[in-house]
Amino acid sequence: MSAPTAILIDDEISNLKGLEQKIGKLFPELVILNTFQKPEDAISALQNNQPDIVFLDIEMPRINGFDLLAQLNVIDFQIIFVTAYSEYAIEAFKQNAIDYVLKPIDDADLIVAVKKAISVIKTKVDIDSNHKLVNLLSSTLSNNNKIIVPTAKGMSFIPQEEVMHLEGYEGYTKIHLINDTTITSSYNLGRFEKLLNATFFKCHKSHIINLEKVRHFENEGYVVLDNEYRVPISKTNKKAFLGLFK
Repeated sequence: MSAPTAILIDDEISNLKGLEQKIGKLFPELVILNTFQKPEDAISALQNNQPDIVFLDIEMPRINGFDLLAQLNVIDFQIIFVTAYSEYAIEAFKQNAIDYVLKPIDDADLIVAVKKAISVIKTKVDIDSNHKLVNLLSSTLSNNNKIIVPTAKGMSFIPQEEVMHLEGYEGYTKIHLINDTTITSSYNLGRFEKLLNATFFKCHKSHIINLEKVRHFENEGYVVLDNEYRVPISKTNKKAFLGLFK
């Protein structure tokens, strides 16, 4: 993770300078990109280039902190509200602030708020990196007839011929294997559908079967697999399924 960045917004120059000095002393690794006294200038800057953290005063003339946020099309940064009024705390958290600190700023409160923000930033970076890695590996492995399944311990690389069928439920996917084991993935069924080869058939909105594992077709609307598992087949997919065997 590269050094986190920040922007400070407060209409009072003394507050800006004081906060900047505290951050420099307590968090020298935090790069302050800019400071703004005028909310209008801050809005323009944030529309073009967003930092990791914004320290935002609430009580400012013309445009307060909440109104400033409302004018942004995208908010992709952590917010730490800086205010002299504790009654703003509830409203601050309604605005999805990571934390707030009261003026005059106490070092201990600032440390807690910044550490919390950096922790969230690091987690987000880790998740984004993992998604990129998974996408890259999925693309590569799909050409080798394997699917990648992130697990709690790492990743599983499963040959597609070992997959009996995939079952979607509540946004998750159960992958049933030929050895009667099941792997659960947080990816939805649609994501796996794009990675599977032509031997797989989506027989139902919640089920994809391996055609090489089909043993029986039942007229009442089920496909029976090699492991005797009965998978429902929808009326709309029944004709297409039977057409595969003509």
